[in-house]
Amino acid sequence: MAAPTYDAAFLAVLAEYEARAEREDALIASLPEAQVRQRIDEMLLPVGAAAGQLLNLLVHERQARRILEVGSSYGYSTLWLAEGARAVGGKVISLELQRAKTEYATAQLRRAGLADYVEFRVGDALGSLQALPGPFDLVLIDLWKDLYVPVWELLHPKLAPGALVIADNMTYPESAAAHAQAYRERVQHARGMSSVLLPIGNGLEISRYQ
Repeated sequence: MAAPTYDAAFLAVLAEYEARAEREDALIASLPEAQVRQRIDEMLLPVGAAAGQLLNLLVHERQARRILEVGSSYGYSTLWLAEGARAVGGKVISLELQRAKTEYATAQLRRAGLADYVEFRVGDALGSLQALPGPFDLVLIDLWKDLYVPVWELLHPKLAPGALVIADNMTYPESAAAHAQAYRERVQHARGMSSVLLPIGNGLEISRYQ
């Protein structure tokens, strides 16, 4: 499959996200760890360009129309998923705890011409996921790491045949290592799942439901 071609509006918004991420990386490097922890909700903390491109390519290649994002943050990965959703005639449901973040993400998606392809659900991720019927063709999990296993337990019965589940932060940060390992072990031993860890971005566990 040929690589997707992106339009100017998408690329302009993506460039803004990348510039923000670069500024924030410099800020994080300059701050004491305690201050970083205090200000963590201000930060974009994106999956990164390589992971974003892979997510987008998987949506295109799998023709994944029913897409779920568990953890929108400020919408960087949402942008990549929404571009894929538009291309295949799909929709992204994105779960986020903080309304201010979804408002920022919505404004960016609108500028990229992609707002119609995303539905945000604001609130506790576990409660939101419990209320969603599924099935889902592709899922990105990227929220607080102690929630990965509880999210998985709710998600597993709602996967479509052939569904892909992508979990971020499997190798970085080191502070999340125990939660990442617990998630990987749970998924790898789950019924009907095959799974692989890819050294892309902060480490992606990509799991397929048979």
